[in-house]
Amino acid sequence: MDVGAISSRGLSRAFASGPALVDLDLDVGSGQVLALLGPNGAGKTTTVRLLNGILRPDAGTATVLGLDPWADGEAVRRRTGVLTEQAGLDERFTAMENLVLAARLRGFSADEGRRRAGDLLERLGMGDRVDTVVQGFSTGQRKRVALARALLHEPDLLFLDEPTSGLDPSATKGVVEMIADLAREHGRTVVLCTHFLGEAGRLADRMAVLFHGRLQAEGTPAEIARRLWGTRRTEVDLGHAATPEVVALLARVPGSEAVEATDTGIAFEADERAVVADAVATLVGSGRAVFGVHTHEPTLEDVYFAVEARALRGDDAEVTA
Repeated sequence: MDVGAISSRGLSRAFASGPALVDLDLDVGSGQVLALLGPNGAGKTTTVRLLNGILRPDAGTATVLGLDPWADGEAVRRRTGVLTEQAGLDERFTAMENLVLAARLRGFSADEGRRRAGDLLERLGMGDRVDTVVQGFSTGQRKRVALARALLHEPDLLFLDEPTSGLDPSATKGVVEMIADLAREHGRTVVLCTHFLGEAGRLADRMAVLFHGRLQAEGTPAEIARRLWGTRRTEVDLGHAATPEVVALLARVPGSEAVEATDTGIAFEADERAVVADAVATLVGSGRAVFGVHTHEPTLEDVYFAVEARALRGDDAEVTA
């Protein structure tokens, strides 16, 4: 039975400056990409450190890959990879030397370490800098070496903190594709902390939004959107404004709301995709030509800013699926 990659209940941690994380309940399934979002100071880094067994909680429980991250921290970290916002490489070493050192610390032979390092550096566009000292690297080059280090041991779970910050568009595209490949084709679970919401939207299966250490929303963007707004607006292109007769016809479709004529057809709101299908079938069945249908699907970015606005208003009610 798959118990999932991560499960936490009531996870809390405070520092001298105040609470960093409060009563976090979170579940991440195996092979999922979770976008862990929130402004600076929201509790994202604290969450990652707790789940990787680096920090101990003040309260709460968690399992990571079926293990207790505080009782079995070494076992957890053998199966996880972490990319922090700061690369943390040894400036005196080459890219290859940094990675071989990391591989040796994880129990690989020098030859195996070099093989794995070479493959990853090539894949990340660093094949021509393998034997170059890190001290002269750009921020983006350092980030790619650090990502290779996080992937060396083929972890089951990856914690990625701003993996594309400092990368040019081409390198960003390559890293995003690699993250997607790791999850979709290799079944690895990814917790992605990022401020790039478009990137999160392309990669994430689910999102969790933290604000002042509290979970404000968790689920797929579509699930959270339904909780926030209830309905989605659909516009149907009929080639001309709908007549009152057509408006009345569509208003009788179960689940359709706020039906109105538009310049090119008709619009309505519904909370289920099946209602859209029924509405279109009703129009076609009555002899009307339908030239196009567009449902306004909120993006992850739309959902994030709506959740953040609620938090700023002081509405602490969690929006979950």
